Amino acid sequence: MKDILVKLEQDKAHDQALNFAVSVAEAFDAHVAGVTFGSLAGLTEYGMLGVPGPVLSDILAESEKLARASLERFHAAVTRSNLPYSDHLVLDASYGPAHTFATIARHYDLSVVRQSDEQGPDNGMVIEAAMFDTGRPVLVVPYIQNDGLKLNRVLCCWDGGAPAARAINDALPLLKRAADVQVLNVNSDRDPSPRKEIRGIEIANHLARHDVKTDIETISSSDVGVADLILSHAADRSVDLIVMGGYGHSRLREFVLGGVTREILSSMTVPVLLSR
Repeated sequence: MKDILVKLEQDKAHDQALNFAVSVAEAFDAHVAGVTFGSLAGLTEYGMLGVPGPVLSDILAESEKLARASLERFHAAVTRSNLPYSDHLVLDASYGPAHTFATIARHYDLSVVRQSDEQGPDNGMVIEAAMFDTGRPVLVVPYIQNDGLKLNRVLCCWDGGAPAARAINDALPLLKRAADVQVLNVNSDRDPSPRKEIRGIEIANHLARHDVKTDIETISSSDVGVADLILSHAADRSVDLIVMGGYGHSRLREFVLGGVTREILSSMTVPVLLSR
């Protein structure tokens, strides 16, 4: 993991992704690139309807000023850590920030984005585009995150599907550094096919060949939703990172998240690495 991209936010109070990305780059002695959006690229089209020209000009000028300030904070952070870096200041995103970010992210090992919240930036479309449209993993950082990268305990969600397999493969550099890795199966009562063997043994054997020792745990979802079960399990085990496949589908430039993925992104309290 030698090339990391992070989406920078205009408000200093929302720099959780920046700080976390720097900690990941420090751990891997990696190059880190920051991308920030200013001017129209950072504003929604519907927010521009009916805005007088002089007011619009002031809004755009302020947006660009804040974007440049986020670059200054980025430069200071990577310089303190003596990391190689590059940056992208986007003032004209013809297809919007989400598409532009995804296009850039295809050239990096990992992209890092802050979780959306009501008081902060709405990164939902950026996260979805990074997951569906890059062929690369995206690491989503909770808006409550204060610590940098920790790998004392990593939880890998496993259902035997292709996205889960991609996520675990993409997370291998992190898993190899983890003190404890757990493969978690969530059996749904709605699953009509009884399992004759413990799901997860083969992926655990695969990880062992990469010198990653794992434990396998299976839990059943009955009245509790799968996302709530995963997050509760992660909290009970003091998990530092969740690795999981991102589910849903895309059509043209419109992305539709699966229910569990959407709920995890809404309620997560630890960083989540997603691959599709």
